Amino acid sequence: MKIIDKTPLQDAQGQISFFARVQGTLKYGFNWHAELEAQKAVIAQLERILEKGFVVIRNFTLPNSEIVIPLILIGPGGVSVIYVTPIKGFFEAKGDQWNTVINGRGLPASINLIDRVWKLTRAFQKYLEIQKVDMSVPAEAVLIATDPGAHIDSLRPMARVVMSDAIKQFGSSILQARPIWRNEYVYDLADRLVNPRPIDEVKPATALPSASEQPVSRAKAIFNAAETSQPFNASELGFAFEDGEAPPTSQPVAPKLKSSRPTPKTKVDANKGKILGLSNRQLILLIGMFLVECLVVVGAGVVIYLTQ
Repeated sequence: MKIIDKTPLQDAQGQISFFARVQGTLKYGFNWHAELEAQKAVIAQLERILEKGFVVIRNFTLPNSEIVIPLILIGPGGVSVIYVTPIKGFFEAKGDQWNTVINGRGLPASINLIDRVWKLTRAFQKYLEIQKVDMSVPAEAVLIATDPGAHIDSLRPMARVVMSDAIKQFGSSILQARPIWRNEYVYDLADRLVNPRPIDEVKPATALPSASEQPVSRAKAIFNAAETSQPFNASELGFAFEDGEAPPTSQPVAPKLKSSRPTPKTKVDANKGKILGLSNRQLILLIGMFLVECLVVVGAGVVIYLTQ
């Protein structure tokens, strides 16, 4: 299985330094690093099952937006958009609802993970349409919980829900899916997605060949986009991630659609009430991490002094 890692703030060896971790936590949220580690665990399991003809694109930022898709799994059977979470506890997924189960009673969770992965899938599907990718099977939304302490009851959820003990079965089902693409097409598609063609280099689409022609020429024909292709625009999705919902750890919020009614032309200082341009939450987190580092340094000094 080929892995294309587009994770931000990591070095060439795939490691994230302390300062990069602080920066990522301030930008993406408290769960950012934990979700990255959960992604590694899922990729490691899938890599043992899926071999040739499969590609995973990790933390891919859609062009002209700040929407980051955590995992994109491309194979002969189609495309899956995967959101990986390290949550634990009791939950239920019903339709488009994501509830926390407390004392046998389901209450809406503060963050609707089902809705989140569905929106990510919709955004990626839109990107595929703009790239003129022929999708006979729509991209599948998948939510994977990696912690064995997560128990999820599913009742026809809007996205496929996979718990930690079923990741291997998920990989096997992907492997056994009816193929619609050749392996060469899968690799070409992955390259086309991470390296989209500039509009001025795109050629008009050609007619699909007949069944008697070689399959490779069909793949090339699908990749030829129309002259009217437009770049991806997150504001045209028709939805936005809610303000009350924290953005995914590797995905900032997509901009909302603008209202057609004029707004008063009043200048608002975006940094008003902020120190060094940081919000109160970011300042508290930064100070907390600084204090922890100070304690670590002092503790190391005490140990060295006592051992002398």
